[in-house]
This record gives sequence, C-alpha cells and structure tokens, in this order.
Amino acid sequence: MLEIDPQLCTGCGVCEDNCAFGAISVVNGLAQVKEQCTLCGNCVDNCEAGALLIEQGEAAVKVNPADYAGVWIYAEFRHGEIAPVAFELLGIGRRLAAARGVQLAAVLMGYDLQDKAQELIWHGADEVFQLDDPGLKDFTDEAYGNVLAHLIKEHKPEIVLAGATAIGRSFIPQVATSMGAGLTADCTDLAIGEDGNLLQTRPAFGGNIMATIVCPDTRPQMATVRPMVMTALPPDKGRQGVVHKLDAGAFNLAARVKVLASVITAPDKVKLAEAEIVVAGGRGLESAKGFALLNELADLLGGSVAASRAVVDAGWIDYPYQVGQTGKTVAPKLYICCGISGAIQHLVGMQSSEVIVAINKDPAAPIFAIATYGIVGDLFEVLPRLITELKNRTL
Repeated sequence: MLEIDPQLCTGCGVCEDNCAFGAISVVNGLAQVKEQCTLCGNCVDNCEAGALLIEQGEAAVKVNPADYAGVWIYAEFRHGEIAPVAFELLGIGRRLAAARGVQLAAVLMGYDLQDKAQELIWHGADEVFQLDDPGLKDFTDEAYGNVLAHLIKEHKPEIVLAGATAIGRSFIPQVATSMGAGLTADCTDLAIGEDGNLLQTRPAFGGNIMATIVCPDTRPQMATVRPMVMTALPPDKGRQGVVHKLDAGAFNLAARVKVLASVITAPDKVKLAEAEIVVAGGRGLESAKGFALLNELADLLGGSVAASRAVVDAGWIDYPYQVGQTGKTVAPKLYICCGISGAIQHLVGMQSSEVIVAINKDPAAPIFAIATYGIVGDLFEVLPRLITELKNRTL
C-alpha cells in the first residue's frame, strides 16, 4: 500500500501531476491516495521530500486463507461472443472446484451480453456475475479492473483465473496489485496441492524448465492461463445455475482512456488456433525450400503449416506460423512435426494435440517422448512417400 508521511509532505503537487491514474490529489496542503492507485511507484520516484513510501511487507498483503472460498474465472467477451479461452478456463476450473469442494463462478462483463451467461452455465459454471452496461462496450483496463477488483473484495474467492490473452494480460495484473495478491502469468497447468493451495505451472528461464509456483499467504490466488492448453467441457444444455445481474451504479466505470475506434483486422490466412491438422517443420528442413514439402502435405490433409522458433529466427518462414512459448498455442486433432527436435519451448505450444506424429532421423530426439507415433528417418525420404500414398488414395 502507498503510505504518505504528513510530517514530510509539502503539498507541492508533483505526485498529483505525475500520476497517470489520477490516484493522488492534494487536499488542504496534503497528498491523499484514492482507490485507483496501482502502486506503480512513479509518485515515490518523483517525491523530492521523500514523503511517499510503498509498503510491501508481509503485514500489508498477508490474509487469512480461511476467509476465502470459491473458484472464479473471468469470461472474456469480445465482438459479441465469449472468447473460447473462457470455456477452457471453466474446464480446468471445474476440476479445481471439485478438488476444493467449492462453487465455480464466472464473471461476465460488457455490453449487449444477451443470453451469454447461460452458455457459461452450460459449460460448467455454477453461477455467473453479469454486468451489462454501455460503459463497458469498449474495453479499458481501468473500468474492467475496477469491476473485477470490487467483486473480489466483496465475495472473496480463493482462486481467480483469466486467459493469457491481450485483454487478460492487460488488466489482470492491475487487479492483482490492487488486491495485494500474487499473479502467475501464462500458466500451462493448474492443480490443487495436498495443502489445498493452487499449484501454478508455467515455463521459466526461457522455457528451459517448468516452474510450479505457490502463493500460500495471499488471496486470491491468481493466474492467467495460456489459451488452447486446457480442455473445455462439452456443453450440457440441461445444466442449471444462477445468474447474478449486477447494477452498474454500484461500480466505478469511469476511465481516463477513451476508445476512439476498434479495428478488427482481416482474418489471418494462418488460422493455426482453429486448425484440426497441423504440419510443422523445424531445423531439420535444412532451408526455406523444405517448406514446399510441408505445404504440399498440409494441402492434401486440409491442414495448416506451422514452424518452430528456430526456423522463424532463421528467416525461413514468417512469425505468424510459429508454435511454441513465444508463438501460438495449438491443440489440433493431428500434429505432424517434421525435423523438430522437441525443445520444451516448442512443446508447451503443441503438447495438448490429440495425436502427435514425429518424424526425425535422430532416435534420441526429445520429441519422441511425447509423440503418439514416431518415425525415425530422413524427412526428405519419408514425406515424399507419404505424399504419394495420400495422392493415390484420393484418385
């Protein structure tokens, strides 16, 4: 929390002028902090009198975990639809809630939500907190963050999950900071430990290890989850739940950011996230010319081409095709990896695929450890034979 020493504060107003969030104002010659404070520290850096201090000791954030219960997910709503990652969060949220013996809730906010809350119930939510208001038509960190933080403070869930999307990455850290809670970003696995704490697993040190992080002393336990990693539950249209329709007047929807326009780019030619079949190439292709084989195979299968980071860095193919920790995450029915060794950075982007076929001439390649089927051989011999066989079957 931000502390102000009244004995040192001169009321100069420098902190007020430099606060990007309008969270400090000088009243009667003394700086005062508002609830919008994000603890960014800019005011502390600019206070020549040394009157401001961010208190980060355990006493400032430690809570009684027994006061918190329930698993919450933030259901991202954009362009009139619930984002697919919300249903994936409900899938893992259902498991976590069952392990803790608690309710699973979703927070849905936006404008013109119609009956979208019912979709969340069909996919596993026990209850939905819904706020439908014109003030939420355009996403802003401030308004959305204020709503979610308000609800968390009021209802005290023990676990809060959101998608590691552009929106989730934008405002969830603000919410965690306002709650004095920890936040594990870009998780690829979640589970409940023997002590009841949330085990949050994510790649670390450039993807060279998988770190499991625990926040035993703060609540809620918060994490953003990589899309296309968790599995959504099939919808059950007979499932019943409770929808809490919230009154916008109870929340601070004011935002200093004004959205002038929202531009939707033309759909990517490379729809890796939606592809049911993906043919990926790595350094074993030897050059950009090797992708001609992959394109031919992908066309025959009705799939998409993908690549490892190594070949993207080498300039053999463009970044939109990259799968892995710093690229896209995919979970197709069939993933064929050609000349990919199986570095963990790549595995975290495709390990949820239903069937993985690996082609590599190195029998000790790590990719074979997770492959459903492995072919040890030269891809320049294997792929032409596979393409010929597929062509013969289509005749």
